[in-house]
Amino acid sequence: MPSEVELAAILCALVLGGETETRHGYVVAGEARHVRVDCETPTHVIEVGLDGRRSAYDSLHQSLFAAHLTGKLPMIVMIDTDGREEPAEFQVRTVAGMAGVSYLALDAGFLLRWQRERPGRKGPDLPVLRDGATSGH
Repeated sequence: MPSEVELAAILCALVLGGETETRHGYVVAGEARHVRVDCETPTHVIEVGLDGRRSAYDSLHQSLFAAHLTGKLPMIVMIDTDGREEPAEFQVRTVAGMAGVSYLALDAGFLLRWQRERPGRKGPDLPVLRDGATSGH
């Protein structure tokens, strides 16, 4: 199985048409700092999480802070590798819904198939991202 970074790159570049690992600066206590966004489109800042990883809990915080910096809509995409909703996925999905942050769960196999088949595709098969778009398991 590819790493979280590789799956996020496939998702961002080939499925969402975004830019990966964009950097946004801010100043706090007189020091210049920055954050990196997993995927950025013209309308959304997207944090990507991998199921079964505790780092997925950070996705909500990161997407909301990036939205604050950019003025774009926050979104979380959870990449599912085992076909079942793990505790971290359930918690992130639940809290994202409470916070009004778009949440989408995608199967890792879908992303790998998309990467293999992409050269023959004529345009995106997924709808344009919009505020409130969600998908559960």
